[in-house]
Amino acid sequence: MSYSMFKIPNTIVSGQGSMEYLSEIQGKKAMIVTGGSSMRKFGFIEKAEKYLNESGIEVKVIDYVEPNPTVDIIIRGSKDMLEFEPDWIIAIGGGSSLDAAKGMWAFYEYPELEFQNIIKPNSIPTLRNKARFVAIPSTSGTASEITGCFVATDTKTHAKYPIVSSEIIPDIAIVDSDLPAKMPKNATAYTGMDVLSHALEAYVSNVANMLTDPLAIEAVKLVFKWLPKAYENGQDMEAREAMHNASNIAGWAFGNVSLGIVHSLAHSIGGQFGITHGLANAILLPSVIEYNRKGTNKYALIERSLGIENLSDYIREVNKTLGIPDSFNKLTDTEISEDKFNAVLKEMSQNAFDDVCTATNPRATSTEDLEELYKIAFYGLRK
Repeated sequence: MSYSMFKIPNTIVSGQGSMEYLSEIQGKKAMIVTGGSSMRKFGFIEKAEKYLNESGIEVKVIDYVEPNPTVDIIIRGSKDMLEFEPDWIIAIGGGSSLDAAKGMWAFYEYPELEFQNIIKPNSIPTLRNKARFVAIPSTSGTASEITGCFVATDTKTHAKYPIVSSEIIPDIAIVDSDLPAKMPKNATAYTGMDVLSHALEAYVSNVANMLTDPLAIEAVKLVFKWLPKAYENGQDMEAREAMHNASNIAGWAFGNVSLGIVHSLAHSIGGQFGITHGLANAILLPSVIEYNRKGTNKYALIERSLGIENLSDYIREVNKTLGIPDSFNKLTDTEISEDKFNAVLKEMSQNAFDDVCTATNPRATSTEDLEELYKIAFYGLRK
């Protein structure tokens, strides 16, 4: 019998100031997991500690998560958790912090696990034996607060592994628009385009359904309306709240029907060169849409719904508005030489083909096709 499932966190608390909900949870110890200095700088860690202390919970902080979290960081964090023995894990920050915390959670509950044991989808054992999980995103992009997945980088192979399991869907998601209001313009742009990629790939997923399609379409509409406004004025709280909700809604969709080769390609090139994930998605998205049209008519449905002529061209114009280049060879934050790109092209293409997201792409693909898509995105060619 064929059937689909729809899973999201048990509790989603949203709205400006909703972090205060932390004062209502009951427990003994909480381990806060966060990244660099921004969450502490803007007072969010102190605020979280205050709310947890009000509930009588002892707090300790892990604050060494880096962008594109590595397996090594995840194992290190799990050891700190084993020493502290929290019954709540509170992840605060961008997608990297939330992703790393999910990995730490799994290895805290099962210290004997090896990373290779959890690469296969749904291979994480039953969690919540030691702790429950709260996710508080500071960016409007990854939707890690909603989904049963995280991404970790193996520093030895430069491969990015998307780990998928319903066990790591957070128990509570707190979607407080005060946090993303502190994002700089480039982070607003990159994470916002990650939301768009999530929504569009969920909509055309080969396992999309009547539950997820309306969510994906709504997220697309919200991004096109509100992302340029949030980018232009970071203190526009209406735009910030709309984008935070868009990220959340897109997560409801793709968290249940997965993604496609935009993410497969972005994972692989991001692992090799350290390109920010949302930025990689934004560059890849227009050409992948053109490629995928042979496998689905749903892009035409979106165009009709939005009243636009060509979705790929429309996204290219949005990218331009957000200061995003049209090719990888024009990046300034991360310079990739043509020689280095060509040296790892076949390896990246194979890794992208093996990525779990490729299985739900609407068009069946090959390593040769993925290699060609990389070339189009690197040189700025048009199909």
